[in-house]
Amino acid sequence: MIAMTDTIELFGIKIDRLTMRQTVERLIAWTRTESASCHYVVTPNVDHVLMYQERADFRAAYEHASLVVADGAPVVWASRLLGRRLPERVAGSDLTLRLFDAASAEQPLRVYLLGAAPGIGDRAAANIHARWKHVHVTGTFSPPFGFERDEVWNREILDRIAHAAPHVLVLGLGAPKQELWIARHHRHVQAHVALCVGATIDFLAEHKHRAPLWMQRSGLEWAHRVATEPRRLFGRYFRGACQFPALVVRQWQHQYGRTAR
Repeated sequence: MIAMTDTIELFGIKIDRLTMRQTVERLIAWTRTESASCHYVVTPNVDHVLMYQERADFRAAYEHASLVVADGAPVVWASRLLGRRLPERVAGSDLTLRLFDAASAEQPLRVYLLGAAPGIGDRAAANIHARWKHVHVTGTFSPPFGFERDEVWNREILDRIAHAAPHVLVLGLGAPKQELWIARHHRHVQAHVALCVGATIDFLAEHKHRAPLWMQRSGLEWAHRVATEPRRLFGRYFRGACQFPALVVRQWQHQYGRTAR
């Protein structure tokens, strides 16, 4: 039995104070138990924190998540600065790999990959089967543009997942689409766990490459991503660099100003 852990509230988001090991243990436990609906996991980074301030639908998606673990290094740093210490970063891509590592002959994992461009999921599946012999990809699908607004496509996707009967649904649709989609459909998704993990399917397919380990550990993974996809990501990270520090300052003032009074 996995002990329940406490949460912290940071920028309005309730974040679970879990290490990577504890998170994997929680997910493995969920894959072995029946539930009325799919447990879904969200992984806030700076971009998510800013969206949370601005979008009611995104806030609702977060508030109904079964687990919220901090992906972004700046989010972890801010928690420590504000005296609400998170134990460590639990990046979505790393979490997926650690979960796969935990599969065994006694407890294999069935996985469905939803997202990425056509053909990428199949390449990711081949790489997964080559690296993890106890992880079985039971299906992949690259949904068409705008599928989330089409009830016929949504029904088709739910049927595909049900037919594949995975333990784990890996969602690589990008934020906020993946969080909004699973929040809307998690009661009908026939998987034990869903992970909202962005570009992870691309990384597993080696279609995109993560930053070197030293950059990940030093909180510079964002710089690598901007350098590799500047047209798509520069605006997002520039916005974060401008707005996130101001958000930290506001929470500091609210938190410690109130304490001083």
